[in-house]
Amino acid sequence: MLKKVLIANRGEIALRVLRACREMGIATVAVHSEADRDSLHVKLADESVCIGPAPSPQSYLHIPAIIAAAEVTGADGIHPGYGFLAENANFAEQVENSGFIFIGPKANTIRLMGDKVSAKHAMIAAGVPCVPGSDGALPDNPDEILKIADKVGFPVIIKASGGGGGRGMRVVEKKEDLLKAVEMTKAEAQAAFGNPMVYMERFLQRPRHIEIQVLADEHGNAIYLGERDCSMQRRHQKIIEEAPAPFITPEEREKIGTACTEACKRIGYRGAGTFEFLYENGEFFFIEMNTRVQVEHPVTELITGVDIVQEQLRVAAGLPLQYTQDDIVLEGHAFECRINAEDPYNFIPSPGLIESCHLPGGLGVRVDSHIYQGYKIPPNYDSLIGKICTLGKDRAQAAAKMRVALAELAITGIKTNTPLHRDLFKDAGFLEGGMSIHYLEHWLQERKEKLAK
Repeated sequence: MLKKVLIANRGEIALRVLRACREMGIATVAVHSEADRDSLHVKLADESVCIGPAPSPQSYLHIPAIIAAAEVTGADGIHPGYGFLAENANFAEQVENSGFIFIGPKANTIRLMGDKVSAKHAMIAAGVPCVPGSDGALPDNPDEILKIADKVGFPVIIKASGGGGGRGMRVVEKKEDLLKAVEMTKAEAQAAFGNPMVYMERFLQRPRHIEIQVLADEHGNAIYLGERDCSMQRRHQKIIEEAPAPFITPEEREKIGTACTEACKRIGYRGAGTFEFLYENGEFFFIEMNTRVQVEHPVTELITGVDIVQEQLRVAAGLPLQYTQDDIVLEGHAFECRINAEDPYNFIPSPGLIESCHLPGGLGVRVDSHIYQGYKIPPNYDSLIGKICTLGKDRAQAAAKMRVALAELAITGIKTNTPLHRDLFKDAGFLEGGMSIHYLEHWLQERKEKLAK
C-alpha cells in the first residue's frame, strides 16, 4: 500500500482524497497556492507545501512545482483529483518517469480517451454504441464534409476533437450553414485547445445525459457501479446529479455496463473512470470518457457502499479490486446538488469572506465541502464550494431529504446558488424525472421572463 500521497488539487476534492487516505493510514501532503493557504485540507494534511501564487498556471498547473513538492516530502503517490492536471497525459507521464505512482490511468490511456476522435474509434472497436457521425476528423474538402452531413442527417453538431467542458461545439440546423460552422469551430478549437481537428455527430433532439461509473485494475478485472443521470445542466455544466437514473431498466443497465467493462479490459484501463452517454428512445450513444474521479461520484458511493477514492488508491498500489460485479447491488436513490459561490439569477461568481456557515445534517445527508466560517473564497478558481447529497429508500424520499437539507443550508457573506436548487426541488417537471439535457436551460429562460414582468 502507498505510504504517503501528495494531493495535487484544492477545495472539496482535495479534502475528499485526504479523508480517504487518512482512513487507510496513508500520510498526506497538501500542495496549495498562496491564495489557498487557509484552506481546510491544508490545515488537516500531515504536511503542506506552497507551490506558487494564486494563478493556476503558476501553481496547480505548474508540473515542476508539484513534482518537486513530492520529492522534498518523500511522497510515493500523487492523486490529481478532478480538473487541473487530472486528465493531462503529460503530467501522468512525468509523475511516473520521476519515480512516483500516478493515482489514475496510464498516460497512454489518458491520451487515447482524451482525444474524442481516437476515443470514439476505440469504443466502436470495443462494441460500445456511439452517436452516428464522421469516421474520425472531418476532411478539408468541403464537398466531402457535405456528403458526410447528408449521411449523418441534420441537425448535426460539430465538436472539437480536443474539447471538453462544453467548449468547442456548434449545432448546425441547415446544410447552407455547415461549412461556415466547421471553419469557426476549427478556429475556436485551435485557439482553445491547440488542436484544430473537429468531427461531426448527429445532434440528438431531447437526449438525457447518462454516465456509467467503472473501476478497473491491472489484473484484468473491471466492474461498473450502475449509472448516474446528469441531465440537469446549464451551458453543459452539471448542476444536479442523481443515481440511479430514472426509467433505466435493469436490462439496459446490465447491457451498457457490461459493454463499458469490456471496453476497459480492451484498452487496459486502470483506476476509476466514467463513460458518458447521451440516451434517447432507449438507446445509449457514447460521447466521451472521463479518466478521473467525477465531481458527482458521491451519489454512486451512496447507493453502492463502494468508496471510489479508496479503490483508486488500492488499484494504483497494484492491488486487485475488492469487488466483483456480483458484489455490486444498488440500494435506494441519491441526489447531489452542486453549491456554487455565485448569484443564483445571473450566475456571476461571488467570492469573498464567509461570515457565517451552517451546513445541513441528519440521516441520509452527506456534505462534501471545504468551507467554514471565516474562510475567504478566492476569486481565482471554479466557484464550486460544496456538494449536498441525500440518500433515500426511493427517489421521492431522497428528494424530500434534499428539500430539508437545502432549507437548513445557510451561508452569509457571499451569494450562492442555493435558491436555485430550492426552486428546482419544488418543480413538478424535475420531480417527475427523466428530463432532457435541455430542460434546465428552458426552465431558466422561463424564470427570467417571469422575473422581467
